[in-house]
Amino acid sequence: MRAILLCAGLSTRLGPIGAERPKPMLPVCNVPILAYGIANLVAHGVRDLVINTHHRADVIRREIGDGSRWGARVTYVHEEQILGTGGGLRNALPLLDPDGTDEPFLSCNGKLIFDLDITALMAAYRAAGDVLGMMVVKRVPDAKSWGAVDVRVDDRGPHVVNVLGDGEHMFCGVHVTRPSVMARLPAGESDSIRQGYLPWMHAGERVAAFEHADGYFAEHSTPERYVASNFALLRGAPLRHPPGPHGGVASSARVDPSARLVEPVLVGEGAIIGSGVTLGPDAIIGAGAVVERSLSRAVVWSGVTVAHDSAGAPVGDATLFT
Repeated sequence: MRAILLCAGLSTRLGPIGAERPKPMLPVCNVPILAYGIANLVAHGVRDLVINTHHRADVIRREIGDGSRWGARVTYVHEEQILGTGGGLRNALPLLDPDGTDEPFLSCNGKLIFDLDITALMAAYRAAGDVLGMMVVKRVPDAKSWGAVDVRVDDRGPHVVNVLGDGEHMFCGVHVTRPSVMARLPAGESDSIRQGYLPWMHAGERVAAFEHADGYFAEHSTPERYVASNFALLRGAPLRHPPGPHGGVASSARVDPSARLVEPVLVGEGAIIGSGVTLGPDAIIGAGAVVERSLSRAVVWSGVTVAHDSAGAPVGDATLFT
């Protein structure tokens, strides 16, 4: 089975940090968001992955490479012009269906850290029978702010009857479909929901639903959500297949004997914590970073020096050093 990780957005809602790095490559507990998705796919046996790129494609290619460090086989398709969630899939079909067998594939938003049981999802998809696809949904109290999904249950199981209207669920950015379905979309830019599933459902075709009831889910479209996800994982939010540690001090880090660490903290490889520094609680220090002053509620990116007079960027009640 193949999967595509959608990474061709502009990251504009993130402001300056989104200009520096594409959203899927923001480090969460010192690991790119995209690596979380790759690690979870591989853990469920999905190793042939396609990544579409646009903004700062060089960062993705340099840091993800061929995906072999996570056990994946990654190929890339670059979009000179953004094609959207539907157009991006249609454009990638030669890589997703190279043999023309129309095998189902997974489409995953690259900005997610999502403890999704992909094995259970695929079993539910196969049991659903003749459907256009299966959308992963989650019941939330503010569904309309996420583009509400109306899910109903009949003798064939849960299915979607409407999107972007009323409903108690949100779409989680992951769905299973077939190449022949996405090939029906118009050429160029399109949305897999607005120009795809939504009008096709209203014409009488069926889209199944898979409810994600338990497990970690975070998307990172704003600085506040991004920082909150760092601290949630640092504080022990469970992931079954994490791509790296969410706490502790790396063996190659250097912590001055006079420094004091207040858990939870994460100190990356080669980082240096200076004399007299109190680090934590809630401090994440990237690989090779240098910390010369006390920090708490802080995220420090790799290679950054936090000097005595470094202010960082305030994000809610936390500070981000990039």
